[in-house]
Amino acid sequence: MAETSTVARPYAKAAFEYARDHKALEAWSDMFVKLGQVVAERDAQKLIASPKIANDRKVDMVIEVADISVDDAGRRFLEALGDKGRLSALGAIAEQFERLRADHEKRIDVTVVTAYALDDTQQNKLAGALKKRLNREISITTQVDPKLLGGVVLRAGDTVIDGSVRGRLNRLSEALIA
Repeated sequence: MAETSTVARPYAKAAFEYARDHKALEAWSDMFVKLGQVVAERDAQKLIASPKIANDRKVDMVIEVADISVDDAGRRFLEALGDKGRLSALGAIAEQFERLRADHEKRIDVTVVTAYALDDTQQNKLAGALKKRLNREISITTQVDPKLLGGVVLRAGDTVIDGSVRGRLNRLSEALIA
């Protein structure tokens, strides 16, 4: 996975810069989401890996299966990926493109895991506090995990804040053993 991320980074950055400069972030984002879903399928992975199929034909097939229209710049980008044997990295490129877009638009997706479901008031209060702290627009996704016992675990990008009772007990246990 780390290797795929490393390969994907320059492609995602180039695509993002092009889309940003041409005010086409949403269109490129939609394209990447659909193409990423296609290349995640096992049959598509076999097709992309096949040396018997020409690279330009692979690009055409991926676009056709994704059922999208791609502008000239998008096609050239995909053809460059095909020529370099990087079509399989489209999923990772899509993820990194979305991170760059979110950073540019000053927004962040936060996953909130709690022992009990949060009501709308609690979610709004948490979103407000996170917005103030992170200086970004917040999109919250909630999950319930009764194993937490209480408290909350926040995941925002690569950052995880574990304020759960289970997390505190685990840290206390580690401290006592050390």
